[in-house]
Amino acid sequence: MRKTVWIAVAVLVLGALGVNADAGNISTQFDATLGGYVKLDYINQTFNAPGMAAYGTLTTVTPANEHTDQSLITARQTRIHLIVTGPDYLGATTRAFIEGDFFGPGGTNERGNVRMRHANFTLDWKDKGTQVMFGQFWDIYGPFAASMLDFGTGGNIGGANNPRIAQLRVTQKVRFNEDNWLTIIAGLEDPQQNDSATKTNVAGQVLFQTKALGVSPGYWGLPMDPLTLDVYGLYGKDKNKDFGNKSFDAWSVGFYTHVPILKSSDGKRRAGTLSFEGQTYIAEGLPGIQGTQYLTLNDASGNVSAAKGYAAIGQLIFYPVQQLGITAGYGRRGIRGSSDYRNADSLTALAGPFGTAGDPAGAIRKYNDGFWTNVTYDVANVRLGAEYMHLSTKYLGSNGTADANRFQVSAIYFF
Repeated sequence: MRKTVWIAVAVLVLGALGVNADAGNISTQFDATLGGYVKLDYINQTFNAPGMAAYGTLTTVTPANEHTDQSLITARQTRIHLIVTGPDYLGATTRAFIEGDFFGPGGTNERGNVRMRHANFTLDWKDKGTQVMFGQFWDIYGPFAASMLDFGTGGNIGGANNPRIAQLRVTQKVRFNEDNWLTIIAGLEDPQQNDSATKTNVAGQVLFQTKALGVSPGYWGLPMDPLTLDVYGLYGKDKNKDFGNKSFDAWSVGFYTHVPILKSSDGKRRAGTLSFEGQTYIAEGLPGIQGTQYLTLNDASGNVSAAKGYAAIGQLIFYPVQQLGITAGYGRRGIRGSSDYRNADSLTALAGPFGTAGDPAGAIRKYNDGFWTNVTYDVANVRLGAEYMHLSTKYLGSNGTADANRFQVSAIYFF
């Protein structure tokens, strides 16, 4: 059965690429590149309260198998991708990108299921600085991604969650000269507020970038980025069936920056570089971004309004030599207007930004925060790394604080 399924998948892929298989010869009008990596992780997590795995950043440790002290070895973050470059169209380069991993629903640590991460198509007019993209890709909103070994990106402590999301986006680059340019991104996205969201989200970014300070490494030391000043935002509309289909605005605005504190010597090498990346935002009615979807004022009329949140997160990325990277960061995401949560101890609904799994009954999270540090070393195509992370959740009322400590060791082979 499995053999038949894989043969069918191969036929579909080859057909999609325009491949002609005849008498043992394979040819195509497209250029296709296969890549990815094999990743093995060892993780140990300790909690002072059950349920903290729902707040942890690596989903292989789930509330279903969680213990207050748990170790895990997993290869489920292994990924494979396909890049397909097609013929030019109307002067634009055509390109498709498809990526999957083994975090599909229903999978186990030893039998991971395939999951679609990215699947998108782009038309790129490089001479005009214009690009059109449709498919699934990183959210337009919230560019910060924490350089963590678990690839959690810091979503629950201020990284804006960075979901991979179905969208249509247009990007326009306005180049003032070789060292200074403006990039404008606008698009329509599938709403992430909750299952009853009624309008497509509109999101955008405006980035000013300059090489006045040179360039330095960004996420995971892979890109070499200049000084970046980025203002971004999102707006949507929602109706919640639990409150008589009351309509809520869902919105957020934020700021991101990348600063080359110590620049690359030649614009390519990482040795001797130091980077700072930071992000902050305020939000309303967006659970994946700021936490609880709605807050209950708990007054005599039972008034309900959209929850308000804030976040701030930052990291330093240092490369003393080309192969050795050191990262340290801190972030916090919480609710604004906590005094509006009347009688917090008595609230039994609308708890927590990630549901109620493991939280005290009726608890509402005032904030999540955490700090992390990791060291990586590259040997040929292999990256070795070790990371420590401390995570904390502060609850409203008398529910106190829950803490988790995580230690992780990773080995990754890129191909």
